[in-house]
Amino acid sequence: MKCVAIDFETANAKRSSVCSLGLAIIEGQTIVKRTSWLIRPPELYFDPFSTYIHGISAKDVEDKPEFYQLWDEIFPFLEGGYLVAHNASFDMSVLCCILDVYKIPYPPLNYFCTLAIAKRVWPGLLGYALNKISRYLEIEFKHHDAEEDAVACAKILLHAYNELGVNNLEELVKKIKLPEKYLLPDNFTPTLNPPVSISSVKKE
Repeated sequence: MKCVAIDFETANAKRSSVCSLGLAIIEGQTIVKRTSWLIRPPELYFDPFSTYIHGISAKDVEDKPEFYQLWDEIFPFLEGGYLVAHNASFDMSVLCCILDVYKIPYPPLNYFCTLAIAKRVWPGLLGYALNKISRYLEIEFKHHDAEEDAVACAKILLHAYNELGVNNLEELVKKIKLPEKYLLPDNFTPTLNPPVSISSVKKE
């Protein structure tokens, strides 16, 4: 069973403003590959707060490909696997929004949220944001780096396997009774004109 941990960073409050994507591929109980891309967003505007959070500026991506130019490279990593993301409603909504911008059909992908998994596997913690659950599990990573965040997400999933004595995602979600979700535009509620950049709150 292949699982793909995914993480997006955005240039501003628009969820289509993808500027970075990180992936971590899990096969069995091992992370077999990690990779990432810097991406030029559809509009080359970075709000200062987003750049402060993830460190990416317009200068870093002005010569990078746009998402549609990378899709044929990205999709084979996703195909045939389950997606996992921490606070998946954010990352899946970003994926839907950027696919919409370029009129790319939604692929048939199912996903699970490691934040929801963590709440069921380790109940009673003070917080489940990516940095907090990673600290609890002693996972070291550079927060808000898309590849590092994806790897941390993958490691949370593997810790959950070990905690419950299961071998794969299918056994895990069955044991904790967590339903899978599908990549559909109505699986999230868009946020319009938020007071701060989405990038700053997505892991909470």
